[in-house]
Amino acid sequence: MATDIRILFLADSHLGFDLPTRPRVKRRRRGHDFLANHKAALATALREDVDIVVHGGDVFNRPDVPASLAYQAYAPMLRLADRGVPVFVVPGNHERSSLPHLRLARHPNLHVFDRPRTFMAPIRGTTVALSGFPFERRDVRSRFPALLERTGYRAAVDKGDRAAVRLLCLHHCLEGATVGPVDFTFTTAPDVVRVRDVPGEFGAVLSGHIHRRQVLVRDLCGRRLEVPVLYPGSVERTSLAEIGEPKGFLMLRLSTRDGRVDWEFRDLPARPMVVADIEADAFRAGTTRVRPGAACGETLESRIRAIIAAAPDDSVLRIRIRGRLRDRDLPAVSAASLRRFAPATMNVEVGVDGLFGRGRDGRPGRPPKGGT
Repeated sequence: MATDIRILFLADSHLGFDLPTRPRVKRRRRGHDFLANHKAALATALREDVDIVVHGGDVFNRPDVPASLAYQAYAPMLRLADRGVPVFVVPGNHERSSLPHLRLARHPNLHVFDRPRTFMAPIRGTTVALSGFPFERRDVRSRFPALLERTGYRAAVDKGDRAAVRLLCLHHCLEGATVGPVDFTFTTAPDVVRVRDVPGEFGAVLSGHIHRRQVLVRDLCGRRLEVPVLYPGSVERTSLAEIGEPKGFLMLRLSTRDGRVDWEFRDLPARPMVVADIEADAFRAGTTRVRPGAACGETLESRIRAIIAAAPDDSVLRIRIRGRLRDRDLPAVSAASLRRFAPATMNVEVGVDGLFGRGRDGRPGRPPKGGT
């Protein structure tokens, strides 16, 4: 009797984010959070005996990662491959459409969409067809139909390779995807794929690139899509645009009877993000003069200390100072000063919007940017 097929789908691991090879300062690095969540998601595939794993791209945060990091990224994938679980990876834009150090990922069960292609995955007497191509930088909107034809998905049908379910694996924006605190919606730009260009033969589109997890089931006019578009989102928050967004991966269940695709989001631990604003003119470092916006006796440093104390100990904290700082205010926002009283488990960054002080030549200085 036919049974459903289970797929674990993750994307945008961004390994190497805030993870320098030779750090100049000893502090908590956010890169370890990304690596931990990448491994945790893939460990679920082992624990729950999934049939297929798909990574939707941007495994890495940049194309020139050290081999040691590539090894750590591929190792949990290779463990799955060794167990007989086929793993499929779409190279993303951060990798410049090509995975680094692929010699470390050579395995008959690890498949990379290094060009437009279709893989056939036999699972318990049935077959899943996975078609896709790496991130395309040049006008994917107009070129999408041709790129899709080059995957050979039609030829597989013509040859009689009948699949219970067909999936399209991408790393792109599709119409209707939303991001950011104001819910920006991707519509008709050259880097946005038309949803109507996805053939109805596919059971679902599995795509990375959009960091907010979401499933698109209607087009821009509100009409129901023939093929749903699934974004698992990134495994961790990469910027303040993702503040408050849950992070994780998707578990899919494919029906071998009618091709139906069901999905369930699974959460991963995400660092809390906190943003605080300070008006620079309300304070003068080392003084207790009261200005509008400052409590009696409060200094810039004491305000920063209070903000840090109120934030969760494991938070990613961004303090934005608006206005003009003078040279003598700078010690309060230096990285060395922040490290003295911020918890080692916290990431703190201080940004200054206005100009500060003047150099010895009388020219305006540049806004400082401190961080732990």
